[in-house]
Amino acid sequence: MARALPSHGKHAKPPARGREHVRERAAAAHTPELPELDRLIHERIRLGIVSALATNDSLSFNDLKRVLKTTDGNLSVHARKLEEANYISCVKFFEGRVPRTEYRLTVKGRAALAEYLDQMEEWIRVTRES
Repeated sequence: MARALPSHGKHAKPPARGREHVRERAAAAHTPELPELDRLIHERIRLGIVSALATNDSLSFNDLKRVLKTTDGNLSVHARKLEEANYISCVKFFEGRVPRTEYRLTVKGRAALAEYLDQMEEWIRVTRES
């Protein structure tokens, strides 16, 4: 048979939480502030795109697809998001009769990547010090 839980009424004190509650509050008080990461770059494929372009003057669509080991559709969607944010530029042209798409990291994209790397380094520093 089920037992009814005791009622604490309108003026009764809630049950004490004990030492667990004290430890949780102490831990929360000592939790360091971590920098907010650029969510646009933080996604794996997009981080791969900007990182690859940071170390190369330009890369073709097929080069990026091969380096990142991803599909045409996946690369296309992520590259478009970076292009819309002006983190990368995209040039389409024909080489003979073959269509080519080439990407470059923009000044804004390079600055965003540098900021992202600084934020990640801060996360790493705080984690190691914990």
